[in-house]
Amino acid sequence: MTVLPADGLSLAAEFPDPAHEQWQSLVEGVLRKSGKDVSGSAAEEALSTTVEDGLTTRPLYTSRDDAPDAGLPGFAPFTRGGKPAGNTAGGWGVRQRHTTPDPARLNEAVLADLENGVTSLWLTVGDAGGGVPVSGLARALDGVLLDLAPIVLDAGSELDAAATELLRLYAERGVPPQSARGSLGADPLGQAARSGAAPEPAAAVRWALRCAREYPGLRALTVDAMPYHEAGGSAAQELGSSLATGVAYLRALTEAGLGVEEGCAQLEFRYAATADQFLTIAKMRAARRLWARVAEVCGAARAGAQRQHAVTSPVMMTRRDPWVNMLRTTLACLGAGVGGADTVTVLPFDHALGLPDAFARRIARNTSTILVEESHLARVIDPAGGSWYVERLTDELAESAWAFFQEIERAGGQAAALESGMVAERLAATWAARKKNLARRKEPITGVSEFPQLAERTVEREAAPSTAARGGLPVVRRDEAFEELRSRSDAHLAATGRRPQVFIAALGPAAAHTARASFAANLFQAGGIEPVQVDASSVAAAFAASGTDVACLCSSDALYAEQAGEVAAALVSAGARRVYLAGRPGDYTGVDEYVFAGCDVVTVLSSVLDRMGVA
Repeated sequence: MTVLPADGLSLAAEFPDPAHEQWQSLVEGVLRKSGKDVSGSAAEEALSTTVEDGLTTRPLYTSRDDAPDAGLPGFAPFTRGGKPAGNTAGGWGVRQRHTTPDPARLNEAVLADLENGVTSLWLTVGDAGGGVPVSGLARALDGVLLDLAPIVLDAGSELDAAATELLRLYAERGVPPQSARGSLGADPLGQAARSGAAPEPAAAVRWALRCAREYPGLRALTVDAMPYHEAGGSAAQELGSSLATGVAYLRALTEAGLGVEEGCAQLEFRYAATADQFLTIAKMRAARRLWARVAEVCGAARAGAQRQHAVTSPVMMTRRDPWVNMLRTTLACLGAGVGGADTVTVLPFDHALGLPDAFARRIARNTSTILVEESHLARVIDPAGGSWYVERLTDELAESAWAFFQEIERAGGQAAALESGMVAERLAATWAARKKNLARRKEPITGVSEFPQLAERTVEREAAPSTAARGGLPVVRRDEAFEELRSRSDAHLAATGRRPQVFIAALGPAAAHTARASFAANLFQAGGIEPVQVDASSVAAAFAASGTDVACLCSSDALYAEQAGEVAAALVSAGARRVYLAGRPGDYTGVDEYVFAGCDVVTVLSSVLDRMGVA
C-alpha cells in the first residue's frame, strides 16, 4: 500500500525508480576493487551463495522473482498458516521436553514449567527410551491438570503400555474424553529409522482408531522428521521423508476404515528448526504447502492444514562453549514461530551435555516468552509473507522436497526406502558434503571452529539416561570433528599439565602480522592447540624459549617474500619439526605446510596433534 501525504503526492514521487542494471553496475564497481573483474549477471552470481539441496540464495530479490500464489492464512495451500489468525491469539504453544527417568524429579520439573509459561509437556516414557518408567507416569503427572495441559508421549516400543496408562489417568482424574489434549506419539516409521528394525504399524493404527472414536482432541500419530535431520539430512530430505511417512500413515489409517479427513486429524508433524532462520521459516511454510497438496490429491483439501511441532535442532548444539547455544536456539525459535509452527520446543542450552538443570530449562521456556510477549512476533499473521526472498525460497525448497518425496515413493514408500538403505545413502551423501564445509569452516561454528576459548570452564551435567542401542540412521553433530580434537587436547593437558602448543612467529610490525597472527591463533585453538608468543632478541631464540617444536609464520605477503625462507631455516635450526605459514601456498623454502581461509582445518589440526604425539 502506498502512503500518500496530505497533498495527495507519493512520498517517493521525487525519487526515480532505480533499474536492476544500475544496482548491478554498482556491484561491479565494488567487486573490481576486490580484484574480481566481472560484469552483468556474473557480478550478481559472484555474491550468490549455494546452500544445501542445490538451492542458491542471491544478494537481491525483486518483484521479478515470482513464486506461486501463497493464498491466504488458514486456506489452502496453507503456506501462510494453518489458521486464519495465525498465532496472533496467544502466540505459538510452548512445549518442554523431559527425559528425566526419576518420577519425583520429573514431577517437580513439569510443575515448574507449567507454572512459568509452558503450555504442553513432551515426555519420554519407557525404560527402552531412557525416560520415566510407565509405572512412574502417574507420579510424574501428580498435580498436573490434565484437562488443561496437553501431554505428548514419546514411548517408542512401549507405546501400548504408555498410552494405556495415560488414558487410565484421564479416567481416574475425571477428565472427560473430549477434554483430553495432546498426542500418543506413535511413530513406527520414525522408530524404524532410529532402530533399524522393521516398522510395526498395527498398534499405531489401533490407537488412532480409538482416538478418532473416543478422544477427539487426542492425536495418535506423530510424523517425526527429526531422525532424518539428526542423520545429517538436508531441509528438503527432511520434508520429503516426512511427506512419505505421512502418506504411509494415511494409507494405513484409511485401509483400517478411517476417512481421509479423519486420518489427517490423527497426524502431527515434527520438524527441526535451525539457526538459519530464513531456511527454517521457508521449511515450515513449504511443509504446509506440500501436505496441502497431498490432502488435495487424496480428496480432502479442507483437511490439509498441517499441525506442526518445531524442535530446535540438536545437530547444531555444541558441547564446547554451550552458552552460545542460547543464541542458536533463539534464532531457531524465531524462525519456527515466524514460519507459523503451532508449537515450539526449545532444547535447553546444555542439551548436548546431559540432563538439563533448572536454569537451562528456565532459559529454554523463556525464549518463546520473550519472542512472543516482548518482541511481539506473534502479533502479525505470517510476518514473512510477501518477502520476495522468503516466497522464492519457500517455492524452491518445496520443489526440491517434492522431488525427494517422489524418489521415495518410486522406491516403494518410506518403509521400503529405509529397508533398502536408499534414505540412509542420500542422507550420508548430504552429510559428507556438509562435513567438508564444516572442516573448511565455510560453515563456521562459533565457540568451536571459530573463536574457541581454551580456558573456558567446563559445564558439568548429570549424564542423560542411556537408550536402546541404535541400529538405524546415525546421529550426527556439527561439532563432532572438532570435539574429537579438543578431547585429545584435554587428555594431553590432564596427562602433562599443559596443552599442546604452537609458536606464533610474527614477522615485522604489528600492522603486517596482526591479522594473520590472529587468524592462525584462532585456527590452532579450534583443535585445542595453544598459541604462544615469546619476546626475544630473535625469532629463533623466541622459538627455543617457547618449549614447543611447531611454529607458524605470520606476516604480510611482502615480508614473506623477503624473510620467510630465512626465518623458516632459523626455526628448523632451533629445533622446529614442522613449520607452517599463514597464507596461501607459495614457494617458500623451509615451510612445510600452509594454513589459509578455506583450508581443511580438521585435517591440518589432526596432523599437528599426530606429529606432537597427542593421542
